[in-house]
Amino acid sequence: MSPSSPEPIPSLRDDFRRTLELFYAGLKLAPPYHSVERAVAHLAAALAALPPEERARVAAEPARRWVFYRRAFVESGLSQKHRGIIAGLVRAKQTGGLPPEYQPLLDVYTR
Repeated sequence: MSPSSPEPIPSLRDDFRRTLELFYAGLKLAPPYHSVERAVAHLAAALAALPPEERARVAAEPARRWVFYRRAFVESGLSQKHRGIIAGLVRAKQTGGLPPEYQPLLDVYTR
């Protein structure tokens, strides 16, 4: 990352928050706001622990970004909220037409 490149953590944090809002909206569930904020903070901490060059790669590469999003979703405990309801929706293929990029989050409920 060059010295003039902006720090990606704030934009990734905001993107993750929007991603989670869309995830819960697609499932027609109220997001557990405190847990969402905990997951966002978990993501920010994980990104802050990376070297600047790796943070830039995460920001630039959607596949890397989703690895971090999924990890924060699981490790923060957010994936445990509404677990039974979401697992049932996934099994019944009633996930509200969430885009394919949300599959890493949905896969949490099939294992």
